[in-house]
Amino acid sequence: MTSAHHAELAKLVEAAYADRSLLEEPRSVDAVNETLSLLDRGELRVAEPPAEGEDEWRVHAWVKQAILLYFGIRKMQTFEVGPFEFRDKIPIKHDLEAQGVRVVPPGTARYGSFLEPGVVMMPGYVNIGARVGAGSMVDTWATVGSCAQVGRDVHLAGGVGIGGVLEPPGAQPVIIEDGAFVGSRVIVVEGVRVGREAVLGAGVVLTASTTLIDVRGDEPLESKGRVPERAVVIPGTRPKRFRAGEYQIPCALIIGERKPSTDRKVSLEAALREYAVAV
Repeated sequence: MTSAHHAELAKLVEAAYADRSLLEEPRSVDAVNETLSLLDRGELRVAEPPAEGEDEWRVHAWVKQAILLYFGIRKMQTFEVGPFEFRDKIPIKHDLEAQGVRVVPPGTARYGSFLEPGVVMMPGYVNIGARVGAGSMVDTWATVGSCAQVGRDVHLAGGVGIGGVLEPPGAQPVIIEDGAFVGSRVIVVEGVRVGREAVLGAGVVLTASTTLIDVRGDEPLESKGRVPERAVVIPGTRPKRFRAGEYQIPCALIIGERKPSTDRKVSLEAALREYAVAV
């Protein structure tokens, strides 16, 4: 598929998003449907990783617009999968064997998401527009929200909640980069970016407003919205004064760094032992 064709699709989708009456025209509906088909096959994605020499992900707002329009043109229907019955506008993914992925019942990946070969999905959920990279694990009751971008060789442990960011269309989705380990019951939402091979200990909650405090040096360093590569992060609290008194509010603490290694499993196990991180 050429970039020129993508540009033509983008033009039609953007026009229909600005003027919904254009969805009465077959070519606009066809553009929306084709965009979703490309997403489902992995030939298009909501956000692109940084190019060499760059640092920021590039979000394709028009692809998100196509997803929103897709909800508008779809009709409710009933799906039967073995003993299960679903009623929704969006079907589930099919042909998993041909795609080289494993999905354990009742795990569900929605049409318009993409699972690269080698993904193992336990009874969890991957929503429309999301992408999960090769060799990654979506463990039991973990959820990958709409448009989230999960890299290769990532482990999402049991009960992890990766938030969806569908609106506004230009907003960055949640991004979990290659090799990261996300511990049990971790929540990552509101476009937070977790760097390559980072480790999030059990129970960490990261929102756009959550303060990350790097406590590895002599003085604390504060940031928000982005976990550095190979950082080891655990839940924390910090005091905040209110009119009614002083109380502890949540934060996240960067307590160490996962050492570079060609063997990610070895580097992960070493980090978990060294920093006694619960996962």
